[in-house]
Amino acid sequence: MKIAVGQTSDDPVAYLNSVESIHEDMNNKDLIYQSAAAHGKRLRRVEKLRKQAVDAIDAAMDKTVALPAYKGDNSLRQASITFINFCHKIFNDDYAHIVDVEEISEQSVDEMQAYLLLQEKTDEKFKEANAAWHTAYDAFAAKNNINLIDSKSDKGQKVETVNKLNKYFNQLYIIFFKCNWEDNQMTKAGEAKKVNDVEQCRNAVIKYADDGLMALDTLRSFNGDASMAQVCKQSLLSFKNIAEKEIPKITDHYLKEENFKNIKKAFDSKSPSDRTHQDVDAFNKAVNEYNASINLYNQTNNNLNNERAQIVNNWNNTEKSFMDNNMPYFKKGHM
Repeated sequence: MKIAVGQTSDDPVAYLNSVESIHEDMNNKDLIYQSAAAHGKRLRRVEKLRKQAVDAIDAAMDKTVALPAYKGDNSLRQASITFINFCHKIFNDDYAHIVDVEEISEQSVDEMQAYLLLQEKTDEKFKEANAAWHTAYDAFAAKNNINLIDSKSDKGQKVETVNKLNKYFNQLYIIFFKCNWEDNQMTKAGEAKKVNDVEQCRNAVIKYADDGLMALDTLRSFNGDASMAQVCKQSLLSFKNIAEKEIPKITDHYLKEENFKNIKKAFDSKSPSDRTHQDVDAFNKAVNEYNASINLYNQTNNNLNNERAQIVNNWNNTEKSFMDNNMPYFKKGHM
C-alpha cells in the first residue's frame, strides 16, 4: 500500500485516493474469499463468498466508469477499469472454472496436477495484473508530483502470506496425493484379485514415495513450522512400508488361493480309486497353505485398514492445525 500525502480537496491526491477507495471493498471481498477457501478447503462450500466478490467488483466498475478523467488525463481511470475488468474475469470465469475442476481433481494424479497448475497459473495472472495496476498508480503519482510513502499494511502482509502458503502447501499435497491415490488403486486391484495390477500399483507407490522423500529436502518448513513436511514424510514412509512389506502378504494369499483351486479341481476330477498318494499329499499341502494364508490375509487386511485410516487422519489433523496457525483470517470489518 502507498499513502499519498499533502492532499487538498482539489488536488490530484484526492483523485488518487478516490480511486483507491473504490478498490477497497473489492479487494476486501477478494481476501475474505481466499481466506475462507483456504480454511474451508472445498471451494464449493464458499461459493457464496465468490459471488459476493463478483458483486463488489461490479460495483467498483460502476463507480470507476462514473468517475471523470483527471483534468483530461484518463490514464489512471483507464488503468483502473482494465484491472477491474481483469478481476471480474478471474472471479466470474477463472475461479468458477477452478471450482468445477476441483470436483474431478481427485479422480487421478493427472487431474489433481492439472487442478493445482490451474490455481498456480491463475494466481500468477492475478499477480501480473496487480503489478500493472500499481505501475499505472505510481506513474500518475509521479506525473502529478505526489509523494507516495511505501507502507506495507497488515493486509498486504497477509496477502503475501496467503500466496506463499498456498504454494508451499500445494507442493506438499501433490506429493502426498500421488502416494495416497496410487495406494487406493492398489486396494481396488486387490479387491478384484488382479495380482498383476496390484504389482504395478505397488511399484508406483514405492517410486512416488522415494521421489517424494527426495523432494521434501527443499520443503522442510514454512516460517519455522515443519509440521506438514513431517506428516508428509511419515505418510510416505508408511505408504512405502505398506507396498514393500504388507502387500506381498496379500498377493501371496491370492496366489495360494488360485493354486488351491487348481489343485482341488484336478483332485476332484479323479475318482477316489484313481488318486495317488502324491495327489493326496499335494492336495493336503495346498489346503494347509491356503488356510494359513487366510489367517495372515485377514490379519494383514485389518492392520492395513487401521494404518491407512491413521495416515489420512494424521494428514487431515495436521493440515487443519497448520492452516489455522499459518493462514491469515480475513473478516469483514477487520481488514
